[in-house]
Amino acid sequence: MSASDELALLDATAQAALVQRGELKPTELVEAAVSRAERVDPELGSIIHPAFERALAQAAKPGVADLPFAGVPFALKDIGGAEAGMPQHGGMRFLKEAGWIESENAYLTDRFRDAGLVSIGRTNTPELALLPTTEPEAYGPTRNPWNPAHSAGGSSGGAAAAVAAGIVPVAHASDGGGSIRGPASMCGLVGLKPTRGRCSFGPSLGERWSGFSCEFIVSRSVRDSARLLDLVAGAMPGDPYSAAPPPAPFASAVDSPLPALRIGILSAGVRDVPLDPACSVAVTEAARALEARGHLVEASHPEPLNGTVHVGAYVGIVSANVARALASWGAKVGRPVEATDVEPLTWALAERGRSLTAPEHLANLEVVHRFGRDLAAWWESGFDLLVTPTQAEPPPELGFISSTADEPVRAFIRAAPYGMFTLPFNLSGQPGVSVPGTPHESGLPIGVQLVARAGREDLLLAVAAQLEQDQPWADRHPPLHA
Repeated sequence: MSASDELALLDATAQAALVQRGELKPTELVEAAVSRAERVDPELGSIIHPAFERALAQAAKPGVADLPFAGVPFALKDIGGAEAGMPQHGGMRFLKEAGWIESENAYLTDRFRDAGLVSIGRTNTPELALLPTTEPEAYGPTRNPWNPAHSAGGSSGGAAAAVAAGIVPVAHASDGGGSIRGPASMCGLVGLKPTRGRCSFGPSLGERWSGFSCEFIVSRSVRDSARLLDLVAGAMPGDPYSAAPPPAPFASAVDSPLPALRIGILSAGVRDVPLDPACSVAVTEAARALEARGHLVEASHPEPLNGTVHVGAYVGIVSANVARALASWGAKVGRPVEATDVEPLTWALAERGRSLTAPEHLANLEVVHRFGRDLAAWWESGFDLLVTPTQAEPPPELGFISSTADEPVRAFIRAAPYGMFTLPFNLSGQPGVSVPGTPHESGLPIGVQLVARAGREDLLLAVAAQLEQDQPWADRHPPLHA
């Protein structure tokens, strides 16, 4: 096994430790990641904007070896996490053809760099991050390293595939309806969606998707997610809202003893969407492990999850945001975005968004706020945690979640099983994490989602760490692996 292959098996914390002990240089970590990307990614399709020379130059800068994640290779998603001098196309052919290049860093990008992470490129995403699969017309599909005929998820599918295949140990991701947790589920990773406002969208934005979206990472280990959250979280001047700082570092939660928690379990479908038996089994097995830890586990979940009104409000708000995104990008590029510039679903949603009146948009926001309060009431009734499937079905085959000119919203309809358990908590702003559960009989990964009260990422990380010990996944590697 080559040195590059050996590094591919290590999480970010372990790779950083090699530099901190003087066994490797940051440039050697990056060189190994570049070698893995060149060998594996042509089949995977995860990195669409390689930045190998740029990464090596950054790794060679003085002081990188002294940072917490000393030169650990990383990747930024092709939406959000802007980098001055690098493309950001959001999966759009319109921006690809315009050759769009960013002129300033996002605050989050700077915090990743200040942590010592070195981006080797930007990862694939569906157009405007709209789908739970990554198959944009602009750049083609990202394949699941567990089975290349299947989706790696979306919208952070490129990020998840790159991490699962061992190219990088962690990668930037974002989540507006399940786009961190879903790809983590499909690729067998840890995917933490933080509390609304935990990470800044500045300086270019105050929020995205009217508060539904957030940014963080996908990782292989709970400790990587905890340590990185400590380093990148926190409000910046002018942010419209922020999450309260934790009373203790998130990293301390991973090893902290827990009292017996009251945990509700949802292991069936909701809203008349059936649940694949394998997804139910994964939840049941996780529940048994938690019960063996002494937690009080019972079948219970917030009743609002059974309703549908919030789904309609979500689609309306996202549609309004899509319309605004097209208008904004058109203004930046210097010509309007037309129907022929984008995929059928994107244009259909934009048209719907343009048709909404201001009072209708505000009414949708009011529905969302009411829904969030109704969800929170379940936790206030005495529960500490909710456990659900991350998704209702295993990873679909590539091409299934797709639209045509005649059926422009077909992809949204087919996406329902892949967002039904994640989307509600984008509306409420609560933190959720997907961790690997019992795999499907085909070998494809299945995720289990944990959800806590707003601000309680520490609790999610602590319980996820228990599951990591009791149902370890570190030795599970896909067939397509560096």
